[in-house]
Amino acid sequence: MTTHFYTASSLDGFIATDDHSLDWLLSQDIDQDGPMAYQEFERGMGALAMGASTYEWVMRHEQGTWGYAQPTWVFTHRDLDRPEQGDIRFTQGDVAAAHAEMVEAAGGKDVWVVGGGDLAGQFADAGLLDEVWVQYAPVTLGSGAPLLPRALTLELMEVARNRAFLCGRYRVVKN
Repeated sequence: MTTHFYTASSLDGFIATDDHSLDWLLSQDIDQDGPMAYQEFERGMGALAMGASTYEWVMRHEQGTWGYAQPTWVFTHRDLDRPEQGDIRFTQGDVAAAHAEMVEAAGGKDVWVVGGGDLAGQFADAGLLDEVWVQYAPVTLGSGAPLLPRALTLELMEVARNRAFLCGRYRVVKN
């Protein structure tokens, strides 16, 4: 079982704009069946973790419809609306306790920290983040939510080009 942070980033290191928009990403050219693409990655995941801003963006973007089959832990200190369908588990707890629940629920599949970067950093701080996958888009944002606001040592494992994207897969070097 591996815990991944799979995300896209602008070339200047932001995963979302200051107002949490991903419009810059959705207009980019990518082959959904190409190297290191989202669909194949998502099929191997058994449980998901995301922060409140990511969850709210997904809910807005999908007009309130939840598209993930996997149980999802949403880390939040706010009261958020729950979709009519989907296994959503709101938590305020420590990532280590939630991670243990996620591993059990994943049924032998991997765990995906969907976002944001600070949440992925909390998993890394707890020694629970194994891999970072980044799809770099040919755009700069100037400011926004940083990719990973932590000092981490990473080892490059794989690199690919998927149309407009430079894709990298890294192993988190644990001390």
